[in-house]
Formats: sequence, structure tokens, C-alpha cells
Amino acid sequence: MRTEGTLTRLDRVFARLDREPQRPAHIDVPRMSRHRFVLFSATLAFYLSIVWAVVTSSWLVRFDWLVMFFRPYQQWPQIHAFLDYYVVLGQRGPTAVMVASWLGWRSWRQHTLRPLLTLAASLLLLNITVGAAKIGMGRLGPHYATVIGSNEMGLGGDIFPSGHTANAVVTWGILAYLASTPRARRWLSALSAVTSLGVGLTTVYLGTHWLSDVLLGWAAGLLIMLALPWCEPLIARAEAWLFTLRDRLRDRRGRTAAVPAAPVGAPVALGPHPAAADEAPAARETIGVSRSSRVPAHLAPGPHLARSERTPVTPAGSRRPPHADRVPRGAAPAARPLAGS
Repeated sequence: MRTEGTLTRLDRVFARLDREPQRPAHIDVPRMSRHRFVLFSATLAFYLSIVWAVVTSSWLVRFDWLVMFFRPYQQWPQIHAFLDYYVVLGQRGPTAVMVASWLGWRSWRQHTLRPLLTLAASLLLLNITVGAAKIGMGRLGPHYATVIGSNEMGLGGDIFPSGHTANAVVTWGILAYLASTPRARRWLSALSAVTSLGVGLTTVYLGTHWLSDVLLGWAAGLLIMLALPWCEPLIARAEAWLFTLRDRLRDRRGRTAAVPAAPVGAPVALGPHPAAADEAPAARETIGVSRSSRVPAHLAPGPHLARSERTPVTPAGSRRPPHADRVPRGAAPAARPLAGS
């Protein structure tokens, strides 16, 4: 049993997390600066040059065939088992789940949806751009190549650009993009670049991609990361709309809980119809007059008397027997003789 003053490492971690500010105001949202625009333009030019070099079957295609015939997986078979697991860092499903879990925790701690919305926007751009390029160029991979020295374009493949490489750039680069400090952003950017290039070279080692596929995939992922600031206004509007929708649902639930439910079997009071509102007083007065003027047949005419003042009357007369000493009601009693001497 540990005392209150002795804290474990886990306690210190949670204590540090509790000091994290709620909805921090110091988060720097990246803008499309001139430096970023220059990088975007240079990366786009590199992307187009790789596509042109492969389409024209230039020296890059011949180098792809040389690397394929070199068969790296046969040259260094001792690292094959490790790289089989390492290449998972570029698969879309496992990496998206890991990064989404971390960003979801950050969204919950900071009371903002921006991390998750930014990840969703980047993955949507990745699927649209890289998927369209794969289907449009239709290049076959090294294992399915048909003619030695050809670029294998337009044959129904889906290997160009490398999806593993582009996904590694976007998935791990989003952590650097959402970093809170410039120092953390620089370190995470370098780490994501090394990881994505390692994943791409691993696919070349395993023989599933050409080297040009990896270069184009790296450029495609970098273009998405550099273009994300253009999506920031849309992300901010989506976050505001979701928070507004949440507040409306909360208000609706609060109003529903505040109105008490009517008990079963209780009469429900319904208001009068607006058209009959003016006619209601007059109708009530008419009904009241007709009821008061109507005399029931079983009541005798005349003023109402109390029960003690009424004499029971039957068709044969009074039921009381006559008494000689009974004084009629309302008459003065007779003087009694004085007894005594």
C-alpha cells in the first residue's frame, strides 16, 4: 500500500496531462505562406517530371529494371522478416486507426474537432488524388511486368504512384502538421520524412514497387501536406457547424426533459378553437339563463325552506297524531296557573 506522497510514473504522467490547458489558444494554424507556396510549386514540378520520365521510357525506367533484376530481397535476406513488419507503417488501415486514436484523444482533451477533421480532409485528398493517378496511368508492378525495358503503362495496373509511400507521408506527416510548437513540428517532419522514405524503399526491396513509384508516391503525399492550409477555412466552418448542431441537440433534449409528462388517464385540457373564441361567452350566458329559468317539476313553488321548518305533507294530510296540548307554530303559549298557597 503506497502512501499519498509517493507517486508512481503513471501518476506523474496523468498529473502532467491534467495541467494541459483546455482549448489552448496558442495553437498555430499553418497558412499558405510564400515559402510554402514555393515548396508546393517545386514539388508539383518534380511530380510532373517523374510522370514524364516514366511515360517517355527514359533513363528512370531503365534504372527501375536494373533495380528489379538486382533483387534486393535475395541480396539481403536477413532483414526480410523485419521489413515485412515495417512495411505495415505504410498501410492505410492500421496507420489511420493508430493516428486517429491519438488525434481523437487530443480532440477530447482540447475540446476541439480540428485534429480529426484535418486528418479526415488529408485522407480524403489522398484517396482522390492518388487513386485517380493509379487508375489513370494503369502501370503494372515488377511481379507482373510483361516486356523487359518497357514502362508497363496503361495495362490496367494500380501501382503508380506508390500508395504505401504516399500514405506514410500523409498519415505520419499530419502529426507534424498539427504540432503545437515549431520545434516539435520540425522534429516530427523529419521523422515522418524518414519513415515514409523507409516504407517506400521497403516496397522496392520486397519487389512490389518500382523505384519511380516510390518517388512519385513521396511527391504525391508531400503535395497533400503542403496544400492542407487551403483547406483550413473549410475545416473551421465544418467544426463550427458540428458544434452548433451539438448545442441544438442538447437544447432540444433539455426542453424535452423539462416538460413533465401527463399522467395516464388524466383529462387533457384543450383550448377553444380560435373561431369560436368570441362566441363562447355569449353561449355560456344563454345557457346559464335558460337553466336558471327552468323550474324542475318535482320542486314545490315558493321560497325554499329549511328541512326543520317544513312539515311532512302527504295526500292524506299530516302524519302526526293530534295533541290537545300542542301549541301551533308561531302562537304564544297559554299562561299556566301558579301553584302554591
